[in-house]
Amino acid sequence: MDAKATLNLPPAVLRTFISDVFAAHGMPAADAEIVGEMMVEADMHGSDAHGVFRLPRYIDRLRAGGFNLKPEIHVDRRKGGLARVNGDDAVGHLVVKRCVDEAIELAGTHGISWVGCHHSNHAGAAGVWAMRVVEADMIGIYMAVGSANHMAPWGGVDLLLSTNPIAIGVPGGESGPILLDMATTNAAYGKVKLAAQRGKDMPDDWMIDADGNPLTDPNKSAGGSLLPIGGPKGYGLALMIGLLAGTLNGAAMGSEVVDFNADDESSTNTGQSVLVIDLKALGGGDLFKREIDRIRAEMVGSRTRPGFDNIRLPGDRALRTRSERAINGIPCPPALLDTLRPVAQAAKVAPLEDRL
Repeated sequence: MDAKATLNLPPAVLRTFISDVFAAHGMPAADAEIVGEMMVEADMHGSDAHGVFRLPRYIDRLRAGGFNLKPEIHVDRRKGGLARVNGDDAVGHLVVKRCVDEAIELAGTHGISWVGCHHSNHAGAAGVWAMRVVEADMIGIYMAVGSANHMAPWGGVDLLLSTNPIAIGVPGGESGPILLDMATTNAAYGKVKLAAQRGKDMPDDWMIDADGNPLTDPNKSAGGSLLPIGGPKGYGLALMIGLLAGTLNGAAMGSEVVDFNADDESSTNTGQSVLVIDLKALGGGDLFKREIDRIRAEMVGSRTRPGFDNIRLPGDRALRTRSERAINGIPCPPALLDTLRPVAQAAKVAPLEDRL
């Protein structure tokens, strides 16, 4: 096998690999399977920075005691369609899955639900969770406090906000759903690290330094601030998402946010929130989904301006990527395989290359 070749691996192979690694470190098998499934969903959607790429970081935290391997994830507040989940410092995927499942059940009863959590952890790509709601034929909105502060308030230099993402999933008809999945900064911090790895400068609208000047050298990003989308509008959106996903749930926000990338031991007390709307509560979803198809056709069929070949709807690329990777596999480049090989060795499980 060519050590420099990119391997296209079936999703099932990646899921089993991830679950084997977590189980080898003491996670109950059922939980390990859930984490493997949800991590690979990120890769399926093309969110490669949130899938198996994250496994080494997760395992470092797990081995240092930063994750509770046998948590008691439970609802500690409930009233009508509202609920709050105590994640008990579990891996974030387990906590958010509980939130989503709870929100879907409550929306089925009340028509709408809001479920948040505290003492969760990083839970991967936001869009994955919104789409899990769409699969139940409901509208899903997911928000999270990011796992490290890389953004200053508009006009400031102190890093008090994260990339606080939001995802909105809406069921569609024959032409499929619509998915918005976005951070509140011009670029995710992972892109900064990627630019450094490739020896490339950053565009001058990605970051500013401590003096407020454009920062283009990714190797000097420490202490720099990511710039919000739309200037003060993105800052305001990041702040409000943080209040709804963090503060409202009794989770960390502002200076209390723990840098998930630098601290393996402290409880991050990460907060996430899920809002679910059951289409059946508004008379059924068939008419709504036909309208989604009509609006999609209007948008993609509208005239393009110079420099654009076509018009897409939010999520078109991610959902198309999911379909393609379900058939052709998930690309794992040599650099990724190199980082996963010692993870497999430490867990005493077969590496990815030996699972084909």
